[in-house]
Amino acid sequence: MRNPKRLAEIRKLPCVKCGNPNSQAAHSNSAKHGKGRGIKSSDLFTVPLCFKCHAAFDRFELGNRAESEAMFEKWLVKTELMMNQTDKEIF
Repeated sequence: MRNPKRLAEIRKLPCVKCGNPNSQAAHSNSAKHGKGRGIKSSDLFTVPLCFKCHAAFDRFELGNRAESEAMFEKWLVKTELMMNQTDKEIF
């Protein structure tokens, strides 16, 4: 499912890993979220990551596939909290 409004809101948030204020909408790399060969997962499964953290996440430099999926699940929870905050003070 594509949701341009959600992606725009995600990009306004700081990186969920390091706090860098310049973030990108990073999609899940898990098949359970709809990821497939050449297919991005649903926009519902996106988190804000800066360029450096996004690249490391996509190359599995932050952990193996299982560790990466577990980390992403925690980031999704944190992202939802960040999106519902009015003062954006998560870090």
